[in-house]
Amino acid sequence: MKRAIVTGGTSGIGLGVAKMLIEKGYYVYATYVGPEFTEKIANFEPIRVDQTNREELYQFIAHIKEQAAQIDCIVCNAGMSIRKSFTETTDRDWDQMMEVAVNSHYILLRELFAMIPHGSRILFTGSQMGLMPHAMVLSYGVTKAAVHALAKNLVKEFEGTGTTVNAIVPGFVETPWQKEKPEEIKQNIYRKTAIHRFASIDEVVDAYRFCLENPFVNGSLIEVNGGYCYK
Repeated sequence: MKRAIVTGGTSGIGLGVAKMLIEKGYYVYATYVGPEFTEKIANFEPIRVDQTNREELYQFIAHIKEQAAQIDCIVCNAGMSIRKSFTETTDRDWDQMMEVAVNSHYILLRELFAMIPHGSRILFTGSQMGLMPHAMVLSYGVTKAAVHALAKNLVKEFEGTGTTVNAIVPGFVETPWQKEKPEEIKQNIYRKTAIHRFASIDEVVDAYRFCLENPFVNGSLIEVNGGYCYK
């Protein structure tokens, strides 16, 4: 059985991708923070890991090395947004967002590099905010721009192995994260999106499936945004 890691894999896009991988025959290790994950899913191992904490990250890496001989797919999905203005964002806020989205995934891939067989798939969750500036989430946008760059640069590290590295770049998606948005803000986003709604999780997961199945898609940023800002 092939094995996969999905960071931030117990809710939203991450859980959707994890379930898709399970349907394809993978055993999935999923990191998460927050409330205990209680849903029972076959071939799915949720592991609480605070990816702002290096010690916990290295403990997770040690667990993977003990449990698996190889990892055939890694989905670097975990991210963090602290919604503050540019001048209100603290050093700690910035460091935590970078640690989750960029640093922890860099370390994870570096430490597991020898366990990734030829023909594997590395997938990142980017963001439209990493392509288009957004006034209230500057730090988040920068972390996602760094995620896009990390995905592209890793292509050279896997050159000649048949392993591909891509980033899915969603616009606004109907996830638990977005449910807290005030209706007025949602309607404003709808007006900026040619499809006039958020994406469903399944619609975004299809982009991950495409990259998983197509061995020639490599070093790409796959935008799934419904025509955001095309009005």
